[in-house]
Amino acid sequence: MNPQLELNLGLILFLPWFLILGVLFWLFPRQPRHLLRRLFDLASLALATAAFLVSLHWAHDYANPQHGHMWRQILATSVGYGVFLGVLLLAVLLRWGLWRRRDNA
Repeated sequence: MNPQLELNLGLILFLPWFLILGVLFWLFPRQPRHLLRRLFDLASLALATAAFLVSLHWAHDYANPQHGHMWRQILATSVGYGVFLGVLLLAVLLRWGLWRRRDNA
């Protein structure tokens, strides 16, 4: 297998699911919908994707190859998916806190 393809296999396999999660993150909640919120959402999605790629490559290099060649893919994909969800969760909580305070003020 091509080494570059092997390294990014987790992204290729999870891309449809990440697109679904990204669209849901972007669309909900529907209000408030202003420029600052759109920029925050865009930055959050970009950060989640970048964090996923960094953790994917780190875990792929960190995995012990003595446990089998497939273990590298399993560990990298699992860690990357957890990091992606973690960043989106933090963004949801931060977004909720920021705009909740703004709406009450």
